[in-house]
Amino acid sequence: MKKSQIVLNHLVFASDRANGGQQLDMLKKVVGFGIQSAELRREYFDDIIAETPAISAYAKSQNIRLFYSVPDDMFVNHRVNPRLSQYYHEASQLGVTAIKFNTGDFETLLPEDIATLKTLLHFGIQTNIENDQTQTSGKMRAIEKFMTAAHAADLAIGYVYDMGNWRYVGEDELTAAKQLTSYVSYIHVKDDKGSGDNLVTVPLNEGDISWQEIMQILPQNIPVAIEYPTANEQTIIDGIQALKVYN
Repeated sequence: MKKSQIVLNHLVFASDRANGGQQLDMLKKVVGFGIQSAELRREYFDDIIAETPAISAYAKSQNIRLFYSVPDDMFVNHRVNPRLSQYYHEASQLGVTAIKFNTGDFETLLPEDIATLKTLLHFGIQTNIENDQTQTSGKMRAIEKFMTAAHAADLAIGYVYDMGNWRYVGEDELTAAKQLTSYVSYIHVKDDKGSGDNLVTVPLNEGDISWQEIMQILPQNIPVAIEYPTANEQTIIDGIQALKVYN
């Protein structure tokens, strides 16, 4: 895999965050690992307004491609979430290239939903939805239902295939890759170990997921993010190396 495809989601710095670390310092660590793409996490901001100028300036100075993970739903009460506009404004100020949401309780696209989403897409920020760990928006049928409707409405919305979330909703990640590959524009890689209440997310090659087989099914030459908590810097280096040597 090309190194330019690799993204470090700031979840890899979860221990830093637990100790009060801020995302500007995480970005500097991303650069230190030789990676030029990072995924900011909205929940990791202490004061997003105060932190944005320095993050934006640093990202521009280092030519970092920024992704933005927003832990909120695109649809709330079956209609477009009114908070989306705020998130797009945040993303614009940060200089973000792509933004990601959960689908939420999507049922159908009404004309007003399509109009609202098209207005937001005019920000020029690549918009994606992801399979999360909920029964509402983490199942294959939920992703396929929304993506089919979005394409029919000519909405330029992509899909983030999260490799490690399928087992949390009782579905198979390999089956999901085969069924949803045509929609995938971005990939989150991770591994899972255990089952049921003992299911945990772990670094690549430490769990039970056949991640290399899945990667052969999914589109090539798209961004691939390492997204799991790590114990130390070596774990991050190992993850980067695993992707680099993957063929």
